[in-house]
Amino acid sequence: MTIWICGTCGVEHPESERPPSRNCLICTDERQWVPETGQWWTTLRELAAEPHELVHEEVDPGVHRLSRSPGFAIGQRTFLVQTPHGNLLWDPPNHLDEPLTTTVEQLGGASVIVASHPHMYGSQVSWSHHLGGVPVLVNARDREWVQRNDPVLHSTHGNCEILPGVTLVEVGGHFPGGMVAHVTHGEGTVLSGDMIMPVADAGWVTFMRSYPNQIPLSVGLVRQIVDRLEPFEFGRLHGLTGRSVHTDAKTSVRRSADRYVDWVSGANDHLG
Repeated sequence: MTIWICGTCGVEHPESERPPSRNCLICTDERQWVPETGQWWTTLRELAAEPHELVHEEVDPGVHRLSRSPGFAIGQRTFLVQTPHGNLLWDPPNHLDEPLTTTVEQLGGASVIVASHPHMYGSQVSWSHHLGGVPVLVNARDREWVQRNDPVLHSTHGNCEILPGVTLVEVGGHFPGGMVAHVTHGEGTVLSGDMIMPVADAGWVTFMRSYPNQIPLSVGLVRQIVDRLEPFEFGRLHGLTGRSVHTDAKTSVRRSADRYVDWVSGANDHLG
């Protein structure tokens, strides 16, 4: 029996002798895509055998960013947040190989695994099993998107402090149960997945329903994201593609939302 992984989104599917006969349900949704060449599948063994390197950066004290080069599927960055009470594995990798598992173990492993939203489920169950069955938290509003069910999965609702100083904030938008992780050390750090996405222009971010298909969010949902983060202080923000806002990130989110709302609502139509 083999665990099959979608080649486009990188999310693991149930064990079976043969690859699933249908397209990946996550990729048939309007926020993702199925390649013109069709659905394709891979395995953890095949991914481990492909030539690649591990990129490991400590982006903040105790906040480690891990990624695969060259990337696979969406190419997300995984974050491991170290705390005295256990570690968080955020947006878990879609693959397991010796350099990656060794590095995670050297950093203290993880006591809880969380994906910001369904596109980032990756190999969350496989990682839990590798780490001894640690809980995998899934927002209840997005539970329908889980492709590989397992007893290690546990539902969350709303905001919750999962470790002292580490809080999941349900901001919604990109997905109804979309979450960011707020870490309180220093000026505060937000791991935003792509609920909030840093862009090429330093100090700015954006918000989308679908990034690959360029579907915007409504004014109301963008305001919701900003409002739900308002109680939390943060100076830095790290997105899933490797871009970050390094200073005064909360102000950057507010002003970026104002700019977005002005363009989507028509306030700047006189410029078109």
